[in-house]
This record gives sequence, C-alpha cells and structure tokens, in this order.
Amino acid sequence: MENSKRTVTCGDLRAADVGKTVVLNGWVHRNRLLGGLSFILLRDRYGLTQVVVGDKASDDVKKIASTLKSEYCVAVKGVVAARSEKDINKDMPTGEIEVEAQEIEIFTTSEVLPFQIDEVRQKDGTISLPSEDIRLKYRYLDLRRAPMQHNIILRSQVTFATREYLTSKGFLEIETPTFIKSTPEGARDYLVPSRVHPGKFYSLPQSPQLYKQLLMVSGFDKYFQIARCYRDEDARGDRQPEFTQIDMELSFTNREEVLETTEGLMGYIFKKTMNYELPVHFDRISWDDAFDLYGSDKPDLRFDLKMQDAAFMADLADFNAFKAGAANADHNIERHKRSGLKALVVKNVADKYSRKTIEALEEVAKINHAKGLAWMKVNAEGKFEGGISKFYAGKEAEVCEKLGAEKNDLLLFVSDEKWQVACVALGAVRKQLGKDLNLYNPNDEFHFAWIIDFPYFAWNEDENHWETEHHMFTLPQKKYWDTLESDPGAVKGDLYDLVLNGYELASGSMRINDPALQQRIFKIVGYSEERAKKAFGFLVQAFKFGAPPHGGIAPGLDRLIMLMCHEESIHEVIAFPKNNLAASPMDECPSFVDEQQLKDLHIVCTEKEKDSE
Repeated sequence: MENSKRTVTCGDLRAADVGKTVVLNGWVHRNRLLGGLSFILLRDRYGLTQVVVGDKASDDVKKIASTLKSEYCVAVKGVVAARSEKDINKDMPTGEIEVEAQEIEIFTTSEVLPFQIDEVRQKDGTISLPSEDIRLKYRYLDLRRAPMQHNIILRSQVTFATREYLTSKGFLEIETPTFIKSTPEGARDYLVPSRVHPGKFYSLPQSPQLYKQLLMVSGFDKYFQIARCYRDEDARGDRQPEFTQIDMELSFTNREEVLETTEGLMGYIFKKTMNYELPVHFDRISWDDAFDLYGSDKPDLRFDLKMQDAAFMADLADFNAFKAGAANADHNIERHKRSGLKALVVKNVADKYSRKTIEALEEVAKINHAKGLAWMKVNAEGKFEGGISKFYAGKEAEVCEKLGAEKNDLLLFVSDEKWQVACVALGAVRKQLGKDLNLYNPNDEFHFAWIIDFPYFAWNEDENHWETEHHMFTLPQKKYWDTLESDPGAVKGDLYDLVLNGYELASGSMRINDPALQQRIFKIVGYSEERAKKAFGFLVQAFKFGAPPHGGIAPGLDRLIMLMCHEESIHEVIAFPKNNLAASPMDECPSFVDEQQLKDLHIVCTEKEKDSE
C-alpha cells in the first residue's frame, strides 16, 4: 500500500460518508470467511468498522484477507458503502456502513492469544475472563478489551476535568517531591537507599501532606496536584501499593469552603464526563449518627434501611443477652442516649428468609465481632415467631409500635457491651441485606455524603495512651481547645470524610497553624519535643514564620473512577496495577538485583534473602 497511514478511525464512519475512499488502521477483532467473502471487523480505541472483501476485490487482497487472524495489526484502504436495510447493525455506531476493501497491508502478525480480546458473554450475562494474574501478565492485551479501554479513557477525562475545574477556581498545580524524609503517617513507608549518603534512606510519600502545608506557608493559597502516593500495606480491592489522589489545600479558608469546592469539583466531573447531574450539596452526617444509624463511617446511602436503638426491649423480657447492651446507654458523654442494643426492621421479607439464610447473616455479624444475631419474624397474624419470639410473646404491640414493624417484617438484633461493636456488626448485616435484596434506589446511582464531627483522639488499650484518629496536624474544633488535656475523649476534630456508595472517597481537615497548639497535641499523644522535632521539625519550624489558617482534602482518583465505572476493584481502572501480593506478573517486579547494585547502595542482603534467590 503506497500510503498506509489512516485517514479516519474505526469509530468515525457514518452513512454520510458513503462513497468516500478511506484508509483504516487497527487490529483484526474478528474475521469471518463465508464462501468467497471475508467479513473483517477492524478495531481501534475509537470503535469498530466492518471491512468486506468481496467479488470486487483483487485476488491479492482476497488472499491476504484469508490469512488474517485475531489481533493482526493491519491497514485497509477501501470505499465506504451503505449496508442493506436488513444488514444494518444498530448495536454499532458504524453499523449503517461497511468498507469495501481495495488494499490490505499487514503491519504485524499476532501469535495465538493467551485469552480472547473478543469477549464471550455467558448466558447469565457475565463475561468469561481469565484469572487476574493472567490478565496482569498480558496487561497490554487486557487493555485492548473494550471495558478496559472505556475505564482508562474515563480516567483520562476525569483527570482533565479536574484540572479544568480547579484551575478555573484559581488553584495552582504544583508538584511536590517524590523522595522525602520518612515520617510516621500510619502505614509503612517504601524506602529508597541513598548511594551518595551511605546508610541513609529516602521515603516515597504516603501523601504530600507536609509539603502542601508548607506551600500554604509559602503564600500559594490554592494548591492542587494529581499526586502519586505510596503505602507499604496489604493490598485489597480498593487499595494497592501505589495510588493516585486529587490533592488540594487552601489558605484563609474554613470547612464550608473546602466542602463546597469539593462538591463543585465532583459535580463538574460527573457532568463533564458522564452527563450525570449531582446535587449541588451533599448530605452531612455526624460520625456518631453514621455509626448509630448505619453501623459505619462510610455508609452506603443508596438504600434507606436505618438501625434503631432497642434498649427498651431489655426491660420487656428476661432475655439476658439484651441486658448488657441496654445497660450501656450512658456509654459516652457525647452519646448519652445511644445503647449497645441495636435493631434492624427489614420490611416485608419474613417469608423470604429461612433459618438457613438468617444463619448466613449471623455469620456476617460474628465476623464483625458480634457474639450473635438475635431475630424474630412478625407473622400474618401480627404475632412473633422464630428466633427469640418466645421471650416477647404478648409484647408484639409495644415492640412493633416502637420499632415501626408490621406483618411479614424480619426483626434483627445485635447486643454488645460496646456501642461501636454492636453498630459495626449490625451495620455489616445491613450492607449484606442491601446486596441480597437489591435494596438500592435505581434513581440514586451515585450517593455522596459528608461524614463530619469525628472524634479527635482514640484510646489505644494495648499501649495505654491516646492517639489521633486522623493525623496530628488536624485542627481540633475550637470549642474543645480549653479541655484538650482534661477530656481528650470528648474532643471532636475539624475534619471530614466524603463517602460514595459505601466507600470512603476522600478525607480532609482544617490544619493546625499555631506551634503552641501543635505542641499540646504532640504531648497528649506522647510525642516528646525531641521526637516531634526529629520527625516533623521542618514543618513545626515553618509554622513559626506566620503560617496562615489552612485546610484541605484529597479525593482518591482510583477509587472515584472505580465507582464511576461500577467496578469492584481499582485494578480495573489502573493501566498497570500490582496484584494482591504487591507484585507485577508482567515485568516480574519486585525482583532481585545485581550484587554490584547492592554494593553501590551499601546494602547487604540477609542469608534468608540470598537463599530465596
């Protein structure tokens, strides 16, 4: 072919192009040989076009067409022709036309594929895929599949929309270092040895937290970055060693501005990339209420199944399992009306749940540290049956009235001495019910909510000291400043999480900018001045030179795209992710290195590591 460079993509052509001579480049998605005809489905990232090699084609073109196999990379020159009415494919944007081939050039051939790019859909609607390790080993082939191309393209569009929106609001995109000082931030650091400074190490950033605060001190009042972050922790569906976040920080701000900026960003992203309208403002729920009503600080609000306090039931019957939970009503000064006896009323499903299916729910509760899951049903006569019903026979009217239960409802209970244990366990059951019964509102595809008023400190029972729930630079709410030392357990932080469909999407806070207040926090959590100076000295020093009030947030880009694509793992929206062992089957990293490289870095491997090699 004299000129094999494409003139159009495989997604461009429509009925208006009939009669044009075009050149297509792409991969052979499928080649059907019918009699003397070849029907070649050619694919690139823009779409699919059917190429026909028929009676008008030369013998050379027919010969080449007969040799084409899946994933051959080719060029096709031909004339756009209209399909007959009966042959129009309405499922393809290019389905009204086909290209009658005049010339074909094979750029490269393909070996037999380890799995099919042309996906096979099963009778139940699912797509049969190979194991994740096979997909990751041949990731460059996996990325050719249409769903993966859609996910990666959407990721690019979301990233661009983020830059558009934040830049329009006066934010500056500023890069922060990748090699930094190792600081205690919760997870283990990934360390990089220094060749120039023997025995010393850089750390890869778990987040740009300290540097974005320094940028506020520097006078850059609105900063953002599409930031790469690294945490050496066990992988799971929505977490892996390297990840990306939309990192933001503002000076001379308050919580309202940070939340409204984030709401505006999310609204812009969803409208620009999916033409989906989000509400202007998101729900706000206190941390206490989130646990009390939904059993989680990242509740899935696409279905309205709320937990209730059932402490009153301990006085209605001699059922010892409920006594301890109900007695815990004065658990905390901030939760004086919340007990460790929680109830769920599942509407109109009693006839659908057998003892066996209820036992499956009980296992969910036990996995989440409950001692058990008590239950009973309201039958067609309005009487209790099954489970613990014998203890509450004759008390149906009072129980049903207070819990809002009706005929054919299923009543589920968890009781525990600790309020939060009861909430988490029954919350996990709630989440499982949402899946099992498909309780999700079809008109509420993406439900955002803010979780606010988090506890600032948590008591570490193992080490017998207070520690911060978030990080040590979070600003305590001002009304608690006078009682930080005298009543740490009551302190609320000026911090906030953004949740979406049961996932934590972003976490942020207002920051401490007063060195004296920062020293008080260090002291409460047992950080000596010497230790604090060693870990965070450069930040504390910067705060001595007129640090402005500031705050920020960092939505997780991978998790956001995962939810927008309705995937269950961030691996599906990252071009080259690691597997659940934090390894890459494709390039086989992490890997051993030459002894000379180790010597240059002043590193000696242990005997165990040498043996494993």
